[in-house]
Amino acid sequence: MSSLSSSTTSSLAAAAPADARSAAERQVFAKIGWRLMPVLTTAYVLNYLDRTNVGFAALTMNQAIGLTATQFGLGSGLFFFLGYCFLEVPSNVALFRFGARRWLSRIMISWGLVSAAMALATGPNSFYSLRLLLGAAEAGFFPGVAFYLATWFPGEYRTRIIAWFMVAIPISSVIGGPVSGYLLGLDGQFGIAGWQWLFLVEGLPAAIAGIVLLFTLPDRPEDATWLTDDERRIVRERLEAERRPKEIKNIWMAFRDPRVLILGGVQFGFLVGSYGIGVFLPLILQEGKLSNLEVGFVSSGCYLVAVVGMIVWARYVARKCREPAM
Repeated sequence: MSSLSSSTTSSLAAAAPADARSAAERQVFAKIGWRLMPVLTTAYVLNYLDRTNVGFAALTMNQAIGLTATQFGLGSGLFFFLGYCFLEVPSNVALFRFGARRWLSRIMISWGLVSAAMALATGPNSFYSLRLLLGAAEAGFFPGVAFYLATWFPGEYRTRIIAWFMVAIPISSVIGGPVSGYLLGLDGQFGIAGWQWLFLVEGLPAAIAGIVLLFTLPDRPEDATWLTDDERRIVRERLEAERRPKEIKNIWMAFRDPRVLILGGVQFGFLVGSYGIGVFLPLILQEGKLSNLEVGFVSSGCYLVAVVGMIVWARYVARKCREPAM
């Protein structure tokens, strides 16, 4: 009887430090999340807004600079993603070399300035050129942030963290719709067209945020002055304990993996639908004889549901991943 009591006491004594370590760990990663995610999510709100606000600008811009529906589609999609796709990998190689703080700030400043410069478009060719530059400027932002977050959070936290980051997509649409509709209503103020106001007001904040990011974003946990030595140790030990994926010497081997091809196909289908709606929804709603401001509010409504859905689903997935297999 005494041996059983002694065994129970030993188990409880061993469990107490483990629980304390687990609580300390959760506290540290919650602290990091509250420090990093507001600024990164805000940055992605601005990023996605500058990527899709061309759909609202088109309500008056197309006629002003003489764009046909085909020309608008080419500039909004093809030319933007040409620059984006070709520079995606080089941009992330540069991020690894120069550091996340410098490179993410560079991306934000350059895309903010190019987005604001969209106000200077005068016809199809200038529209194409500016959209190509915008795609090149933005290349690498999302995968760069995903890589950056992986240097701060272990795998079990990343689902929720990425969800909080990606919630910026529907938030940008919730905010961007009404704001864009209002800015179009400033048509003629100080001799500037409404669609030009839209690009200027929604583009320049990204450049300003990039400057702020340069002075506030630490490259790695070791550089975070707001973490104590014990907190840095917890992060370092937790990340080092993770099993590292096998390094692939030949990148082309990935394209022979059916899982890569299936996920690539899913992502392709998602993006075709997502950007098709994001860019052309304002023009579709305009056919219903709505004002520009009404178009903004109507287009933002469905994204409120997406904001809640993304967070709830991420919590569900994270909880299921922690449950032991049957």
